[in-house]
Amino acid sequence: MAISSSSSIPSRQLFINGEWRQPLHKKRIPIVNPSTEKIIGDIPAGTAEDVELAVDAARKALSRNKGKDWPKATGAFRAKYLRAIAAKVLERKSELARLEALDCGKPLDEAAWDMDDVAGCFEYYADLAEGLDAKKKVPVNVPMETFKSYVRKEPIGVVGLITPWNYPLLMAIWKVAPALAAGCAAILKPSELTSITCLELGDICREVGLPPGVLNIVTGLGPEAGAPLAAHPHVDKISFTGSTATGSRIMTAASQLVKPVTLELGGKSPIVIFEDTDLDKAAEWTMFGCFWTNGQMCSATSRLIVHENIAEKFLERLVSWVKKVKVSDPMEEGCRLGPVVSGGQYEKIMKFISVAKSEGATILCGGRRPQHLKKGFFIEPTIITNVNTSMQIWREEVFGPVLCVKTFKTEEEAVELANDTEYGLAAAVISDDLERCERMTQAFQAGIVWVNCSQPCFCQLPWGGIKRSGFGRDLGEWGLENFLSVKQVTQYISTEPWGWYQSPSTKPLSKL
Repeated sequence: MAISSSSSIPSRQLFINGEWRQPLHKKRIPIVNPSTEKIIGDIPAGTAEDVELAVDAARKALSRNKGKDWPKATGAFRAKYLRAIAAKVLERKSELARLEALDCGKPLDEAAWDMDDVAGCFEYYADLAEGLDAKKKVPVNVPMETFKSYVRKEPIGVVGLITPWNYPLLMAIWKVAPALAAGCAAILKPSELTSITCLELGDICREVGLPPGVLNIVTGLGPEAGAPLAAHPHVDKISFTGSTATGSRIMTAASQLVKPVTLELGGKSPIVIFEDTDLDKAAEWTMFGCFWTNGQMCSATSRLIVHENIAEKFLERLVSWVKKVKVSDPMEEGCRLGPVVSGGQYEKIMKFISVAKSEGATILCGGRRPQHLKKGFFIEPTIITNVNTSMQIWREEVFGPVLCVKTFKTEEEAVELANDTEYGLAAAVISDDLERCERMTQAFQAGIVWVNCSQPCFCQLPWGGIKRSGFGRDLGEWGLENFLSVKQVTQYISTEPWGWYQSPSTKPLSKL
């Protein structure tokens, strides 16, 4: 059964200072449904001038009523708004999921799961916001009794949040929820490819009465809206999720102002399968690790490293699983792989597959458009074998449903292959030997490790990587710390003078 995808897309403006505002240049960007390649609506194209208005609104939100309306309000006060937003997201879950699936092409079931996670993330950070009230003054013992010291945690100020297109609303909320919980005012700049649900967040904020300027949403192209936000002198911090190349440019712009950044960037993550595991269990986690979200995950475990003793049998089993995956319009019941997000992304992925073939790799399965789908940016789930470590498909992030495979003999070789990448976001190991899993966990050069699974994500846990996958962490308490500044306060409490210098009121020492 197909669910109708023809119903209208809300037409929104920029969300600035709690109001809808037409972009100053009055330009808009078409929304293309990746399943049909048809234009289904448009979004406002903000520019530097609109970013200026949003930053001004955010700064005023922080200073209004001497800060008592937001940054200096209690965490419990801010938590009420976060919980109200969570409730509205759940209330609108089916509609938001439909819009997400139409916009980015992910299966409707996945989009619905995302909306549950969006609400859960707001609830989690509401709890942490309340917890901040008990941490306003954290005493610190110092070795001199004449001093009393404590540490304050304060919102860092105005923050720019630049987010990707693969989890349009969820990854925005990974930043929005902790920023608001901390007492910051934010400007969200979502990807121009998938901005629909982020603009709907603006409507929800209006509905719950979020104070004006606390969250502003400026859609637009990266160079026209994202770059001015990253370089703005009155933005106190940038948090970015996206490609390593764009992250490098944002870091360069921020460095001119010595502005802190959190960067969650690309990946080329390994999944290591040992010979002592159940083949079906390993096959399903391998698929989930690479084909979930249509393969468009920075954390995708897209390098399969499998023990040579089971490689042939495992790949046969894996292909049989892959051939049962339903590739279809995301709105169709049972869809497990939709289209990639855009024509440009489709061409990029197909070029990766073509180059792999020309370099001598073997396309074991997939590698083309499904025959039953004549329109849309669909690519069959693809497995590539006979790969060597110098090939592009082994070294570069594809960001699509493409898995490349190498075999190994020893645990040491598996570790070497797993770490043979400039990235360090995630890694997975599948084995029934838990001591071996622990050794692999310690040996992986990655910020996230999965044992006997791939891709589970919980908002209570830190998310981020090392090496060229970036630095800093989203989610968990670490995500909240991103938006807090630490202030040391030390008080001299003795009634006695400090006595380092001689007081002019005392007599000088007599001469010998």
